[in-house]
Order: sequence, then structure tokens, then C-alpha cells
Amino acid sequence: MIYGGHFEPDKKELRIKELESEVNKSDFWNDTKHSNEVINELNYLKKLLNEVGVLKNKITNNLEMLSDMKDNVDNEIKDLVEMELDDIKSSKEEVEVSVLLNGDYDKEDALVEIHPGAGGTESCDWASMLYRMYTRWCSNHDYKCEIIDLQDGDEAGIKSVTLKVSGLNAYGYLKCEKGVHRLVRISPFDSNSRRHTSFASVLVTPYFKESEIKIDIDEKDLKIDVYRSSGNGGQGVNTTDSAVRITHLPTKIVVTCQNERSQIQNKAKCMEMLKSKLFQIELEKKENELKAIKGESVDNGFGSQIRSYVMHPYSMVKDHRTKEEVSDVKKVLDGDIDNFIYAYLKKGSK
Repeated sequence: MIYGGHFEPDKKELRIKELESEVNKSDFWNDTKHSNEVINELNYLKKLLNEVGVLKNKITNNLEMLSDMKDNVDNEIKDLVEMELDDIKSSKEEVEVSVLLNGDYDKEDALVEIHPGAGGTESCDWASMLYRMYTRWCSNHDYKCEIIDLQDGDEAGIKSVTLKVSGLNAYGYLKCEKGVHRLVRISPFDSNSRRHTSFASVLVTPYFKESEIKIDIDEKDLKIDVYRSSGNGGQGVNTTDSAVRITHLPTKIVVTCQNERSQIQNKAKCMEMLKSKLFQIELEKKENELKAIKGESVDNGFGSQIRSYVMHPYSMVKDHRTKEEVSDVKKVLDGDIDNFIYAYLKKGSK
């Protein structure tokens, strides 16, 4: 079967054989976490090959039916073909996006950080709306979403939140969300019901598996602070100094964690995140991919947004990089951001 384009079936079939060989090893299930990752990738590749095959057969069959009608139009067959067009278009887009997730780090888990920008309480509330949007998206796509750190705002919303999104291609999908997001609405915090503009920045980085990271960290380069957890938690979580903040002095990278039950567990999670970030920096140095991986540093305010969410005086969400637009803002804020993800991935492939 000929696929063409970006699909590269030979590479995918070779990878399937490699994974199947690994599954058949006697000690395969000794490491459950690794085993699940292998099984997930294997199922994903098999599903993708099957979907492409089914789609190709549908297109071929419809073309053959249309060809047969050149001299004798059959309205019943014509209607049947037209009915299938939308289904074919939708399937084609899903497969196309899956194929485009071929970056070096696309298959990794993702670390998503949200920080409010210019706008005070308004922006803290906007950050919490984005947090809800991404957790809804994760739920809709069966990704595991774990809160690593969450700092509540002084009056409303959140000061910052860090999420770990786990699942095959999590980073590949979410990397397009990296940047400044702008909200325009009638403020619920303004007694005069005036229109306000708020900003929040989203940083997305690959969360590398520990086995992939070859980084040695000198304890002398770390500043470790402990403090009382501020989020909701079980017995003991908010009554002891269990939250941990680690600053890597040479790079000024700061990581925090407060969702685990003990200081030791929070410190271990912080070290995982720090190693992942340092490993990413090393990769950027070696491969000269700083702009592709981290994105350019921009101000968290006017003129720097990648996407605008306008709720007043009209309703529209517009991505300024791809020009993709959606009029139903509520639907987008409920986690329906696939249109923007697909548009970004397709634009990047051109």
C-alpha cells in the first residue's frame, strides 16, 4: 500500500517490530511503567497504520464509484458519496495531525506552567480559566493531568500553576499552547462593568523520562527552601512545611512542588523537573533548537499574545500565528482547542 507524504510507513512498521520484540522478552513486565509506555506506543502505531489504511480504502472506493458514473449518473450512489465526504475529511485531518507529530520530543509527557501577567486580579482569574481549559482538554483526550504546584491568588484565581500531562504525544499536542494568551471581557470584579484586558503566559516543555536524562547536579548549585503547602490536601499536607522550592543558581531555574504528602516526596519531584529542564537546555545547546523548543522570550502583556479570547463586544477566539478563528468562546474555554492545535501543527509542516 502506497501512502506517500510525511507518513513513512516503513519506519513505523519497523518501529512496531522493535516494540513487539521488546514485548516478547521474558523480563518485559519487570518494569511496569516502562512496559505501559511500550504498549501505548505499540497500540498507537498499529491504530495509526490501520486508520490510514481504512481512510485510503474509503477514498479509493468513492473515486471508483464516481468514475463509474461518468456516463450514467446514479443519484443514490452520488448521495452516498456526498454523505461520506464530511466523515472522510474529519478522519483525514485526525490522521494528518497524528502523522505530523514526528518531532524529537513530541512523544514525551509535557510540563505546563501558567502564570498571570499584566492585569492584577483579572489576570489571576484568567490564569485559572486557562488552567480549567487545559484540564478539560486532558480529560477529553484521556491524558493524565497531575497538579505539581498551585499558588492561589490573593483575591481570586491563581498566581501560578504547574501541571504534568502524561500520555503519548502530550508534548507534541500541547507545544502549540506556549506563549501569551489574551482575554478581553466585561470584568466580574469591576462594579462599573467596564471592559478589561488580561494576560497570562503558558510555558510548555517536554517532561523527559529519568532513563533519558544524563545530568549531574552539584548540590552546591542548589538553593532549597521549604514552606507550608497552600493548596487543598489531606491530613498533614497543609499543617507541615512539606512544600519544596529548588533554585538552580547557575541557570536561575526555579521549580516547586507541594502536591505530595511529604517533604522528601516533593523534593524528589522537584529534582525530576529540574533535571528535565536542564536536560532540555543541554539539548538546545547541542542542536541549536532554542527557538523551536523553548520559544522566544516575550513580555507577558500587550502586543505579545499568540491568541486572543474576546468575550466583549463580540465573541471570538483567534490565533495570531495561524489565523485560525472560532466564534464560540465558551466551547474553547471548555477545552475544545483541537482546531488551534491542528492548525499550528499543519502550519509548522509547510
